[in-house]
Amino acid sequence: MVLSDQDIAKALKEKRIVITPAIDTKTQLGSCSVDLRLGNVFRVFEHSKKPFIDPSKKDYSNEITTEIVLKNNEQFIMQPGDFVLAVTLERIKIPFDLMGRLEGRSSLGRLGIVVHSTASVFEPGWDGKCVLELGNLGRMAVALTVGMRICAMTFEELSSEAKIPYSKKTHAKYKMQDSAEESRMYQEK
Repeated sequence: MVLSDQDIAKALKEKRIVITPAIDTKTQLGSCSVDLRLGNVFRVFEHSKKPFIDPSKKDYSNEITTEIVLKNNEQFIMQPGDFVLAVTLERIKIPFDLMGRLEGRSSLGRLGIVVHSTASVFEPGWDGKCVLELGNLGRMAVALTVGMRICAMTFEELSSEAKIPYSKKTHAKYKMQDSAEESRMYQEK
């Protein structure tokens, strides 16, 4: 069952779902979702430095990506065909009996901006900022402004509390993330 605006507001008030900084419910609370804003940290791929990506290599991100930190209200220009990692302004803490699902916003999709390639599910027990897999599928550059509403998260009720929530998994690769962290696929056996 997907939580409605009433259920989300109640969960926020009771601190069942924790979002920091607190959202403006007038502009960020939808009928069944919460709009999250674009943070100021981006990880840009420098595709001219290496001929390919080797996800099994531990420190490959230091070789092929650069972190860019912008100031509030500064713009990041997404060129056509670009793929970058970004982070939400808000940190989300999800209880053990809910999961979150990240969705792009239609207004940006109509400009060619996709918010996530694959990673849309946030498991019960998630605690951190959401890393966005931003792509520009359009033919024109699009300016993204730090602090703009970039995506929406819905919350779904589980049939019971997760036995091993994300925050308690020993092999969880992205616990407590606060930045646009690179792939940690190399940790998989």
